[in-house]
Amino acid sequence: MIQKFILLLVSFMVVACNTTLNKTMENPSLQTESKKQVEGKYASVNGLKMYYEIHGEHSGIPLVLIHGGGSTIETTFGRVLPIFAKTQKVIAVEMQGHGHTADINRPLSFDQDADDIAALLQHLNISKPNIFGFSNGASTTLHFAIRHPELTNKIIVASTFYKKSGAPDWFWEMMQKPSFEGMPQAYKDAFQQINPDEKALYQMYERDVARMQAFPDLTAEQLTSIKAPALIILGDRDVTTPEHAVEMHRLLKNSRLAIFPGGHGDYIGEITTAQDTLIISAATSLVNKFLSENTKRVE
Repeated sequence: MIQKFILLLVSFMVVACNTTLNKTMENPSLQTESKKQVEGKYASVNGLKMYYEIHGEHSGIPLVLIHGGGSTIETTFGRVLPIFAKTQKVIAVEMQGHGHTADINRPLSFDQDADDIAALLQHLNISKPNIFGFSNGASTTLHFAIRHPELTNKIIVASTFYKKSGAPDWFWEMMQKPSFEGMPQAYKDAFQQINPDEKALYQMYERDVARMQAFPDLTAEQLTSIKAPALIILGDRDVTTPEHAVEMHRLLKNSRLAIFPGGHGDYIGEITTAQDTLIISAATSLVNKFLSENTKRVE
């Protein structure tokens, strides 16, 4: 019997009763109104002019959101950010070369992204937040927890792998022969609404592809070194295999694992996915429950 059992969320009847969440998901105008109330800011961190937004005026431990590759705050978290902001302060960021944050002359790396987040937290005088990263943002979250344990309260790592073998063969076959035409149009549109420079968009695409082609494996020892409570979430048809997620779950000694029906980001309503309000409501409820639990660190 596995002591920390895989949690497959099936309590849809309970979730369906949560009408507030469902109304928000079914009415995009409610999300748009929430976004309009927030004015983004910039912070100078490690030579980068990083864009960030703060949503919700709550006390307690804030939640940092880190988007996926090729994405923005809105494309990754636009459908769920207003839900999280109802109960906690949310700090949403855009990483180097993405969205409002212009590129600079240095390589992209998960380590550098993690250090940029740490510098932003210092700038904002935030000592130990929760970190929620999706896809590439989840890789950054793992690197952050390894490099900056003193700044890490809890982590949520969504749809990521810690080594290349954690993704199915078709993913790496696709990465060997990528095409700019194959980049989701929703990502292109979102970027160009912020920055109409076609060259900047293409450079972001090239940099993200190069980073994934040279994906740096983490070691089992590095994952085991993470003491912060962790929630691992993914879809059963994701770019991460369920078997690899179980492996991560066993290495992260203080972790929970949730596998939802669906693909990459379906459970948070990522912009390229369909809106399944039951799954999204279930996922956000699970995340909020995890964040609110008085979970002790395993040393």
